[in-house]
Formats: sequence, structure tokens, C-alpha cells
Amino acid sequence: MGKSFLFDRIAKVYGLFFDKQVKDFRHSLNSIKDRLNLSGYQSVVDIGCGTGALCMALQEYGLKVIGIDPAVNMLNIATKKINDFGLNNQEIQFMHGDILKGIPLCDKEVDLAISSYVAHGFMPEERAILFNEMKRIARHGAVLLDYNKNRSLVTDVIEWLEGGNYFGFIDNIEDELLGQFGNLEIINTGRYSAIYICRMEQERTQEDGELQCQ
Repeated sequence: MGKSFLFDRIAKVYGLFFDKQVKDFRHSLNSIKDRLNLSGYQSVVDIGCGTGALCMALQEYGLKVIGIDPAVNMLNIATKKINDFGLNNQEIQFMHGDILKGIPLCDKEVDLAISSYVAHGFMPEERAILFNEMKRIARHGAVLLDYNKNRSLVTDVIEWLEGGNYFGFIDNIEDELLGQFGNLEIINTGRYSAIYICRMEQERTQEDGELQCQ
């Protein structure tokens, strides 16, 4: 997340949309409840958590949430927002960290690793680092919330101006995730958005057994 300087500068703008983002994340997570029962897990890390909107939605499932971001101003706003809702660091813990430099979590420290609208801004080699870190720290699965293959002119223009790898992301993300994790489930959550679920081997074996028993 080499754009931390930019996100530090625009953190206050992001903070203005916190309530709407929480609502949108609630909708997205609810739309996949039949395929990913978040209440069945205990802990999750949100990589690139920004102002903490996704962290807020995740903790409503009873999860212990860790939010990590390289932009200090984003984390400051996230802490204030969470405190305003009466939550503390036993429920949501924020940490300063850059995924591209390795994040300060131990191997298999959390059940799930989630990242929202981060991967599409990375170059392919940076996405590989993200996925490897998600595999390292998560026991059961890695989840991406990001764009799907449906494109809009507005998004095309905005992402082109930001200078990320949006076009490479939407063309190659499926192959990249399959290559890294060996499995992939895509659930569209909106016209232009999707959740990409990759399960670790142990999780897939357990799920297959459950499906066979039904």
C-alpha cells in the first residue's frame, strides 16, 4: 500500500462516508451468509481497513476484529468512529502496518483474512504478496471484496486516474486466486462488485464432508 501518503491526506473525506460504507458492507456480508457463515469463526483481520467501516460490520458477527492500514490518519479516524459506538480494542483492534512489507501477525493467528477494495489497486506482483500474507496468517480462508468483471465508464476513468492496476485485476484475478489458493468461489454482491472466497485446504475438506452428508 505505497499510496499511504495519499490516503493520509484524504482520510477525512473517507470518514464522511463511514455510515454508508458500514451499511453497504452489512449488505454485502449478509448476501453471502449461505456460503460463508461468519458467526462460525472467532477472529478476522481486515487488511487495508481504512476508517474501519468493514471492521464495524464484521464485529457484529461476534468476531474479534483486527484492522490494519498503512495510513495513520485513516487509523485515527477509525479509532474515533469505533469509540463513538462504544466499542473498545477488545472487540476491534487497529494496527499500523503495510501488507507489502509484511504485517505484524503470526502464522495462522486469525481464522479469516479479508481485504476490501485493495487488491485492484496493486500491481500483479503486489497482489501476490497480499495473497501470500493472507495464506500465512489465516487458518481457514481468504476473502476479497472488490470489483467484478462488469465495467462502468465512471469506474474506468476513476481507476485510470488513480494509476492502479484495475484493468489487470479484473482480467486476471480469477486465475491469480486459483493459482494461489487452488479454489475460488465468486459471489456477485452488486452490479459492479463481488466477494471472492478462497478456502484453506482443511476448510474445503470439512465443507465437502458437510455437503455430502446433507
